[in-house]
Amino acid sequence: MVRAGNSRGAQSRVIRIIGGTWRGRRFRFADVPDIRPTPDRVRETLFNWLGARVVGARCLDLFAGSGALGLEALSRGAASAVLVEQNAVVTRSLTELITTLGAQGARVERDDALRFLGRTPTPFDIVFLDPPFAAGLLAKSAELLEHHGWLAPDALIYVESSAREPLPPLPASWQPFRAKQAGEVGYHLFARAVRGAEPV
Repeated sequence: MVRAGNSRGAQSRVIRIIGGTWRGRRFRFADVPDIRPTPDRVRETLFNWLGARVVGARCLDLFAGSGALGLEALSRGAASAVLVEQNAVVTRSLTELITTLGAQGARVERDDALRFLGRTPTPFDIVFLDPPFAAGLLAKSAELLEHHGWLAPDALIYVESSAREPLPPLPASWQPFRAKQAGEVGYHLFARAVRGAEPV
């Protein structure tokens, strides 16, 4: 994602795909100072949690930034991934990267995340939700995802947030499944539990 006024400190502008078809591939992400990619160790843990659920999944990377989460999912067998990012430089970089990788099923949408969620919905199986910590977007994004038809009945939702702050109220159907902390970042996986949904 792109986080205004907040970063994880000095880091190279390079991301490594951890597993799957593009395992070990490295790519440069857009030279925008406030991009804060999810670190390797966090992504590795997350995709261990997701396991086989990634294969064939329809994924939404709502605050895409570097694209690391959506691209990792595609590398591991996701059927599709929509990467939403409002920064023009970043979206151009993501589009070029997808072309370079030959990433079938990938689509970049240049849009504000909340405005994107106001469109006609398509249900997703896995959603990566990593908004700017200080922007107050997590609760609103979650509400729109849950109540506007963006989630499959048994969807999994990954959330990154500041470890210093409690999570805001999230939809009652989002049941905590896994959670850990890495430095100042708390990361969580929720399993959507609605009537008629398959258990995780």
